[in-house]
Amino acid sequence: MIEMGITLFFTAAILAVLAIICIARLALGPTTADRAVALDTTNTVIAAALVVLGTAFNQIIFIDVAIIYAMLTFVSTLFISKYMEEKG
Repeated sequence: MIEMGITLFFTAAILAVLAIICIARLALGPTTADRAVALDTTNTVIAAALVVLGTAFNQIIFIDVAIIYAMLTFVSTLFISKYMEEKG
């Protein structure tokens, strides 16, 4: 049977690769909307990685930080979408 710690670190590594792909999309996105979606996806992947690492290290503070980070990124996404709406 595979140990849970190895599985969690493997999951965190996959999430890191996905974050790198999202950052590449953020840099290469042809439109502002593509970049906004890539930024939001990157933030979601980072929050998920924090939860996985908090579980792997058995540290509740990572999960608390992930919750606050997700709330702040949600607000930033709202501001970006409002800016894009006004810009036209």
